[in-house]
Amino acid sequence: MNVPSDGAVAANDHQADRTSMPPGRRGGWRAFARSRDGSAAIEFALLAIPYFMVIFAILETFIAFAAEELVSNAVDTMSRKLRTGQITNVVGQTTYKDRTAFRQTFCEEVSILIQCSATEVATPNKLWLDVRTFSKFSDIPATIPMNATGLDTTGMQYSPGGSSSINMVRAYYHWQVVTDLVRPYITPYRTADGSRLNDYLIVATAAFQNEQY
Repeated sequence: MNVPSDGAVAANDHQADRTSMPPGRRGGWRAFARSRDGSAAIEFALLAIPYFMVIFAILETFIAFAAEELVSNAVDTMSRKLRTGQITNVVGQTTYKDRTAFRQTFCEEVSILIQCSATEVATPNKLWLDVRTFSKFSDIPATIPMNATGLDTTGMQYSPGGSSSINMVRAYYHWQVVTDLVRPYITPYRTADGSRLNDYLIVATAAFQNEQY
């Protein structure tokens, strides 16, 4: 009679263990070892936040630049009306518009993206308009007035000149930035102490000489 060796006994025991294990369990462990079903979800979770921040930053930058173009076009439109005498600052004339009426007309020009409430028209908070006349073009300011907190509005006026006068129309609008990631890069303006603004400052300027009307 042949007596199995110790090695043969161990192999038979191992084979018996594998045979005794239910087939479903053996397949389940192998499938678990090879499975990558959750890897895509984990990778997406890790990349989703920076991905969507970049997407939002792109969209917000696009909208902010579109608003800047809108304000620039409004400045050109209002400047043309002043230059041709369609808007004047002479009381009693049919073309007369005071400061509030001028601001209301400007707001209507930018209403596609920028909505001005009645309070905003009467008391500037986000939209500031500086309309002034000068004796010569070299007197027109070339810099943006800034102080330690942001835009310096103390010297802004509404005093357009009449026929043949030299004028400047400048508009400022504080565009709120939601995605802080892009704020330092889309606005070149800083406060007097070098700090960045809390929003995107849109600036548009037109300088011209009125026609003889």
